[in-house]
Amino acid sequence: MDLYIKLFEVLFPVFFVVGIGYYLGKKNPKIDTAFITNFAANVGTPAMIIYALNPENISFETFKNYFWYYTVAIACFFVVGIIFLFLQNTKDIIRELPPFVMPNTGNMGLPICLFAYGTQGLGVSASISALIILCHFTLGVFLAARKFNISVITKSPPFYAIIISVILLYYNLSLPVFVENTTFLLMYATIFLILMSLGIALTRLKVFSVKKAIFSSIGRVILGPIIGYLIILYFELEGFAAGVLLIQCAMPSAILNYLVGSIYSPKKIVDNIASMIVVSTLMSFITIPLVVFFALKHYI
Repeated sequence: MDLYIKLFEVLFPVFFVVGIGYYLGKKNPKIDTAFITNFAANVGTPAMIIYALNPENISFETFKNYFWYYTVAIACFFVVGIIFLFLQNTKDIIRELPPFVMPNTGNMGLPICLFAYGTQGLGVSASISALIILCHFTLGVFLAARKFNISVITKSPPFYAIIISVILLYYNLSLPVFVENTTFLLMYATIFLILMSLGIALTRLKVFSVKKAIFSSIGRVILGPIIGYLIILYFELEGFAAGVLLIQCAMPSAILNYLVGSIYSPKKIVDNIASMIVVSTLMSFITIPLVVFFALKHYI
């Protein structure tokens, strides 16, 4: 019974805030989320990275290991995406790969791991989110535009936050108290805002091909945690960090795939990406509780 109560405590805040966003989006279709996007990209996400990736939450060795483990997971997601898109006779496989490869480890994965495993879970999940952030501005742009643009990442504040955090971890340097308190407040504000924006986005993104979106989403939210579990078995991982890895592998497609695609890819491709984001997110409301339950039961 205690496990079910814990599961409820972990998931209810996340789904409730997403529900608030969905309600607001339905009530006011013209609600402007530009502020949330700009705040999260330029202030909130860097603050979240700096707060989460500090020696009190995670060691440099753990950061390095799980950064590597999730790199393996991304490679597996890449293969799954190619297979699924090939089976659907997709013409432009390269541009439609991002929603398979880059899950929503930030908006949903990070708060779920925080509530499930506390600040230590936050540290491990942030190391994974840092990798995904780097992928969005490198691999994601490369796939969407079919060319690499280094200026995208050099203009990204989260990139510099990652560098600062890695330096702090490597030299085991604690954050000054005023920086820790400031980033703490900004992190929780960001978690609320981005979860709410996810709910709003679900009212705006449309599903253009239901069958294709459902088939693709299976590759994201069902095969994703299976890949995570196989990685745990292969590397003989255990404890809360293994649980975080499993949960982060189970996340639906990230909305940032849509934002990047809308800048660099044709509209038809963007429509397919949007469809997969919506369907995989809706499917995850069923699959995530199952994965979190399994993680809490076996990896503590």
